[in-house]
Amino acid sequence: MKIDLNNFERFEARHNAPNHTQIEEMLSALGVSDIDELIAQTVPEKIRLKKPLELPQPLTEYQFLRQFKTIAEKNKIYRSYIGMGYYNTITPPVILRNIMENPGWYTAYTPYQAEIAQGRLEMLLNFQTMVTDLTGMELANASLLDEATAAGEVVHMFHGARKGAKKKQANKFFAADTCHPQTLDLLKTRCTPIGVDLVIGNVADLDVTDPTLFGVLVQYPDTNGAISDYTDFIASAHENGVLVAMASDLLALTVLKEPGKMDADAVVGSAQRFGVPMGYGGPHAGFLATRDAYKRQIPGRIIGISKDKDGNEAYRMALQTREQHIKRERATSNICTAQVLLGVMAAAYAIYHGPEGLKTIAYRTHGMANLLATSIEKIGLEVVNKDYFETVRINTTPLQAKAIKILAEERTTNFRYFEDGNIGLSMNQQTDVSHVVDIVNIFQDALGLNEAVDVEALANDVNVSIPADLQRESDFLTHPVFSQYHAEHEMLRYLKRLENKDLSLVHSMISLGSCTMKLNATAEMIPVTWPEFGSIHPFAPKEQAQGYQEIFKNLEAWLCEITGFDAMSLQPNSGANGEYAGLLTIRAYHEANGDSHRNIAIIPSSAHGTNPASAVMAGMKVVIVKCDEAGNIDVEDLKAKAEHHSENLSSLMITYPSTHGVFEESVIEICQIIHDNGGRVYMDGANMNAQVGLTSPANIGADVCHLNLHKTFCIPHGGGGPGVGPIGVVADLAPYLPGHAVIDNNVGEKASSAVSAAPWGSASILPISYAYIAMMGAEGLTNATKTAILNANYMQIRLKEHYPVLYVGANGRNAHEMIVDCRQFKPAGIEVEDIAKRLMDYGYHAPTVSFPVPGTLMIEPTESESKAELDQFCDAMIEIRKEIQEVIDGQADPVENVLKNAPHTQEMTITGEWTLPYSREKAVYPLPYVQANKFWPTVRRIDSAFGDRNLVCSCIPVSDYEEVEA
Repeated sequence: MKIDLNNFERFEARHNAPNHTQIEEMLSALGVSDIDELIAQTVPEKIRLKKPLELPQPLTEYQFLRQFKTIAEKNKIYRSYIGMGYYNTITPPVILRNIMENPGWYTAYTPYQAEIAQGRLEMLLNFQTMVTDLTGMELANASLLDEATAAGEVVHMFHGARKGAKKKQANKFFAADTCHPQTLDLLKTRCTPIGVDLVIGNVADLDVTDPTLFGVLVQYPDTNGAISDYTDFIASAHENGVLVAMASDLLALTVLKEPGKMDADAVVGSAQRFGVPMGYGGPHAGFLATRDAYKRQIPGRIIGISKDKDGNEAYRMALQTREQHIKRERATSNICTAQVLLGVMAAAYAIYHGPEGLKTIAYRTHGMANLLATSIEKIGLEVVNKDYFETVRINTTPLQAKAIKILAEERTTNFRYFEDGNIGLSMNQQTDVSHVVDIVNIFQDALGLNEAVDVEALANDVNVSIPADLQRESDFLTHPVFSQYHAEHEMLRYLKRLENKDLSLVHSMISLGSCTMKLNATAEMIPVTWPEFGSIHPFAPKEQAQGYQEIFKNLEAWLCEITGFDAMSLQPNSGANGEYAGLLTIRAYHEANGDSHRNIAIIPSSAHGTNPASAVMAGMKVVIVKCDEAGNIDVEDLKAKAEHHSENLSSLMITYPSTHGVFEESVIEICQIIHDNGGRVYMDGANMNAQVGLTSPANIGADVCHLNLHKTFCIPHGGGGPGVGPIGVVADLAPYLPGHAVIDNNVGEKASSAVSAAPWGSASILPISYAYIAMMGAEGLTNATKTAILNANYMQIRLKEHYPVLYVGANGRNAHEMIVDCRQFKPAGIEVEDIAKRLMDYGYHAPTVSFPVPGTLMIEPTESESKAELDQFCDAMIEIRKEIQEVIDGQADPVENVLKNAPHTQEMTITGEWTLPYSREKAVYPLPYVQANKFWPTVRRIDSAFGDRNLVCSCIPVSDYEEVEA
């Protein structure tokens, strides 16, 4: 037998799960001869690509990791003292291995189905408790995208909270010029579209009696490192109806007077230095804490405590009706992706170290700053800020700074260099005495300073230098969870207990329509924790990050090839942020052409909830266009509204394939109507998994599109985040892509201000999508799309006899997802929620519930699921349909049945007398496969209404548990 020495194992065969035999079986069930016949029946011919994608030849996993290591090594790891909200930290190995590198944590979905997400929900409640304790506030959300976007959310929150006749029309927001520059840059982005007048200046000069002023942001410690007591300032602001937010630092707040004691109205920041690598900018968990009075205005997600059907304490996402999916164009935020995985890591860091451990780290970091300041002064230089936590600003001239910079970089060290020539140095958890010695030597050698200073001797006599009135006096993290798990064995077991409560992709398919929960391959994930990617500061000189720059260049080119666009921005760090960035790009284009009056966004009634919310945030007015009975955009209604608003038309927001899971035949005509009336077409990329290699946004006629890299391109959902939402644009929109105030991110002179804190957003997880494309290649990516469509249509064939499929294309086919209608069961008392909860007993997470149509399930299997898994899920759905029929026929009690009582827990099954009118076996082992691999929900169905009426969003004292039990 002749051996083919070039016959390598293809990654595609690992990612696209159905093998040749399974594909043939599914095609036979669909009545087509091959997969191309199915695609021809599904994807309209006029939008199909005329040639294959042009991408590099696919690499094997082994080849990719070897080659990618050479790219990684082009990043130079310098010791960083830049600060500005990003710091070297130490990730405890028990957290690195058991959370960050653990698919049981990173492949889980947003915890909408709380009964099978109690582990993540508990850790997110720990995160909220950590934030509220450290900030001294009453309420915190379960993380935001980063510090700068959190500050942007505060503007919207304060703007919506204006009260009284005098302040209702106030439109001025003041930001101190001592805030981090990336935050100020993003505030410019957020304020302008909604008509807020942003003023940046010296807080000492601010007139808080100004009747047009509604809000203020100050930084504490500020960007120079200085710390000040804002108590009197805030009191004066409140006397004049002005709300005050503080951007702060969680580690600093372990030893500094907390903002709550100063009566702040909100506190924002980043939890990055709590064990999360810098990663050239992200992802990191931002936070926003506020007063209880603003619980209805606070953006993002809040985890609360409620009760399950048996009265047991249970966690859930609280106040869900505040989210943009419900409020749509009335929403004040478009937050969709949080940063759950990173929030979980930060909470685990606080739990592992506890309050005393955190204070030890904080005082040691502060001590290093003291040691540095003393040493610097001994060699004859001045420290500008006398009161600080861990950042000192040194008074040097531009010529001195230039000499220091040259030598520092020769010695692989980065400082912060101010425009006036001053130098900033921020200490961090990794800093030790030898590093301070190195810093002092750089200053002395660069400037020729010969004063003798024995840094190591000075290190023996370092004291706290924080002014007494700024030292923290109150306790924090007093809940037992922050004191029980300091031994690694205890921490390991705690993390494992939480992990075991959550269903993720390690257990079974998660067939969430519009969310594309596909394989997150191990080979894609491995580089994320390489130090060459994790240990780079986002504001390090670009020449030190050539590996990253190569990744950006290649990834942008590949994504442009896939989408058909001319330029790509990787900065948006969530899908919703990508929507916002795309609309801002269109807005900037119209303004540059003298068409600033173009502010009408046409949006289909079926659109994802973030679409209208993003449009309003971008300063647009929303006009809704109807859908016809087949679920498609009503072209005549669209045409009429586009022509009616032609003078002011900005854009159309469209999802393709449609949110209903169909390739609309009229999409090219729809885009042309918008173009004919002076508008541009924004395409939501949520459903790109049905396009790659077959069609493209540009081919359809779109002008801009965001891509969910955490969907189509394999970045894991991480329990509700991280995500990346880059935008692609046609050539004439390219000059208006997001820029950055600190680092040139290669956009150009017409660049808009930033939409994320870091120049390239969540840079450290971009290697995942890079790896996916590099290992799949053009053919593999195209086959993935075909397989996703095949899997969806096979499930449609199996399920449509049992559940009506709501929308199909012209030939009866769906795209990569479908909507099954459950509304006909309502007369029998069975709701779609009952089906969702019953699926848990079968070991499955429910598909998307009641979106985009109430009372339905939207199912998307992806290409990464085998026929065996598809069949098992279908078997579960068919068996549930039989259970529904038992209720309809009167064979099962209308209230005490397996659906209404789902999910069933192990505790209720084995404890006490079984009084339900069906067997234990029917409850928990409804099909044979379940018994072989049972996943147990840890709580019974949760009472959401009780949780909202009795809102508790932080860890409750142990004594409260005891009172409940009594």
